Amino acid sequence: MILLASSIAIGYDDAGVGLPVVFLHGFPHNRSLWAPQLHGLAAPCRTLAFDLRGFGESSVLPPFSMDQYADDIASALIALDTGPAVIAGLSMGGYVALALWRRHPELVRALILSNTRAGADDAAGIAKRKAMIDLARKEGAGPIADQMIGGMVGKTTRDKHPDLVHTMHAMMERSPVEGIAGALQAMYERPDSTPTLATITVPTLVIVGEEDALTPPKEARALHAAIAGSRLEVIAGAGHVSNVERPAAWNHVASEFLTALISE
Repeated sequence: MILLASSIAIGYDDAGVGLPVVFLHGFPHNRSLWAPQLHGLAAPCRTLAFDLRGFGESSVLPPFSMDQYADDIASALIALDTGPAVIAGLSMGGYVALALWRRHPELVRALILSNTRAGADDAAGIAKRKAMIDLARKEGAGPIADQMIGGMVGKTTRDKHPDLVHTMHAMMERSPVEGIAGALQAMYERPDSTPTLATITVPTLVIVGEEDALTPPKEARALHAAIAGSRLEVIAGAGHVSNVERPAAWNHVASEFLTALISE
């Protein structure tokens, strides 16, 4: 489905009824990343997966920033009249979730921060992202997917599920070049969200893949330590896209968290 909000078209899926749960994908993905959760958690929740600006069926238009992504999602939630929602973000989607908490806390019922971190990029990280922008604009999305696929999935997935590796590569190489470039700039310009963690007053679940090489478990432990009352879950045999690599395990811990919210 397509929604007109925040002066752009936003692609989204909407399933189930009940507690609204919003899924925000990572880089360079689209909302299909959340296919195992969209219906797997749709009872008793209303699950909504969005394409961030520049990806999937959403408009590829500047400006690109974490704040803009957050404002886009806020506009979509207001248009859909969801009320406060559980915001689940993976990797870059986690950066957006934290920006949404800073800018629109009234829309956040709870947080699920999966395979993400709070800190800003260091100088080496900024240089790497700028080099990736140049690569994408010169050679397209394919080389970006080639460069990222090794870190995107864990060793167990690479060894046992090559079909999933292929699926993830195909998703990434379909991303629009300007969406890739805009997201890379948004990531290297994003502020350090570490001070934000102490302000979080909603229930928070932190999830990480045991084999995540891009945002390793130490980053998840840092989030957990800094967010009062948060819960940490480590998914064995999963890498950076733990929700896809071990969907049953991811859905199990998320379902427990969501059930507790519903019963409050």
